[in-house]
Parts: sequence; structure tokens; C-alpha cells
Amino acid sequence: MTSYHPEKGELTAALWPLPFPSAVSLSPSCSCLMEPMAMNLILGWWLVAASRVQQLPRPSLSLHPSQGVSLGDPVTLSCHLPRLAAWVWLYQEEGWSYTKGKEKKQDAAEFSFVSTKWEHAGRYRCQYRVSWSEEVSVESDPVELVLTDLRYPPSSISLQPEQHVGTGASVTIHCWNKDYGATFLLHKDGSSDPLQRQDPSGGGTGTFTLFGVTPADSGTYRCSYRPWRYTFMSSPLGDSVMLEVTPTPTRPGAELVSRGNLVVAVVRGCAAVLIFALGVFFVIDARSLWIRRDESLGGEGI
Repeated sequence: MTSYHPEKGELTAALWPLPFPSAVSLSPSCSCLMEPMAMNLILGWWLVAASRVQQLPRPSLSLHPSQGVSLGDPVTLSCHLPRLAAWVWLYQEEGWSYTKGKEKKQDAAEFSFVSTKWEHAGRYRCQYRVSWSEEVSVESDPVELVLTDLRYPPSSISLQPEQHVGTGASVTIHCWNKDYGATFLLHKDGSSDPLQRQDPSGGGTGTFTLFGVTPADSGTYRCSYRPWRYTFMSSPLGDSVMLEVTPTPTRPGAELVSRGNLVVAVVRGCAAVLIFALGVFFVIDARSLWIRRDESLGGEGI
């Protein structure tokens, strides 16, 4: 049996003693076996209970909206349950825990903040229980609720080389602000997650390099930062820079050279096949000549 302690925010497993039949009596000579036998039985029961916990499928947790949540905005965390559950818990690491009971068993549970506050920012996991008499699932993978504080000034950004580059070039993006202890993040419009991040270096600047760019890297880039004291608080996105990657033009005559190389390769392949076929033919012909010679010599001997 498992129990939940809301004051501690944790789930524990309670072990019930296993009674022995009253009709069985043990002589003093067997009393030495009583304690090891009981301990083995209790340990076996505990291992079985622990294995049952692992058999429950892991839930998943999602965030709506998943990004761009500012202080004061509503947000919902949905715990998706692979089995119908009666109780669901939502945990905030190093913070609050929330419990939601289901009168009617459902395959999802939603935890909503009508107006987000600083203390709501953080990393969350969820967990569920099938019923009062059954086991508890393992926790879901974590999701991060990052809140944007519009009071932080946006960061500045620059691009080197500027705007137009050819395929295969390397591009450097610089971001900076007045906070010397911030973690910088590089964003690309249309991408849900940051492309790169750089931990605080003490210089108030983040440097991101894109190696061997292709036309797929073309787009609009922006930066944000998170103060080192507040891991899950973010500045708004700053100014943008535009990167345009153009395919490298082929050199004059390159297509003719490529076709010529293809013709040479085909000719060489055909020549190799012909030489191999001639070699096989000569070997077979020589063998047949030796056979006929042996036969003629044998006939003369008779």
C-alpha cells in the first residue's frame, strides 16, 4: 500500500506486517530461523510492490502556451495519462506541489494558473495514481515554465558578416546587454525552441557561431537573456537581424567538366568489363585446347 503526505510533498510505500498462522508453533530450537524468514518475506513483498510501480506507464506533461508566456498571462499544464487515473499530482521542483482528484476517471488532468506570478516559474513534473488501493506511476519528464518579464530591457544584436553570405560560410552573431551575469539564448523566427544558449561569462556578451551555413539557415534571428539569479525568468526578445544564405554559383565550364568525368568513368567501366570477359574467354579456350591435346595423345598411345 502507498500513501501520500501533502505536508512533505512526497509519496511513500507502507509495508504491512505479514502474520503467521496461529496454529503453527515453533520450538525454541527453530526460533533462530524466525527473524531471517520474516525479513525475507517482507523483503520479497517489498520487491514485488516496487516492481509493480515500474509497470505503470509514464505520463507526459505539456504546457499551453508552450512559449512566450509573460508575467500575468494564463497558462495550463496538462498531464496526459496513459491509463485512467483517480488522482494526479503536479510537482514544481524546489517549490509547490498540487493535487487533483478525479471523481470520474479521465485520461488527462489540467492545472491552470489564471494569472502567472514569479513563484510559478520553474520546472514541473506530474505523477498519477490509478486508485486508492493500487500503485503510483513514475514521474513524467520535466517541462519548464519560463516567464517573460517585460521590465527587463531587451538585448542588442549584431551579425558578421552582414546579411548576405554564400553556402558554406561561417556566421557570427553577437548579443549584449547591461546585465553581466546573464545566460544568452539565440532564437530564430519560426522555431519553437532556442537554437543555442551560452552560460554567463561575466562580459555581458553572448557569441553564437553558425558553421557551414546553408539556405535553410536563412531567416530572422533575435536574442533573449535570463538573469543568473532567476533561471526561469526571461527578458523579451530583442532587435532582429536578417541572414540570407545564397547558393554558391557554379564555375563556368564546371557542368561540362562534370559530364566529361562521367563519360570517362563509363568508358573505363566498360573497358574493365571487356578485359575481364576476354580474360575469361582465353582461359576457357586454353583449357579446352589442353583437354583436346590430352585426348589426342591418349589415342596415339592405344
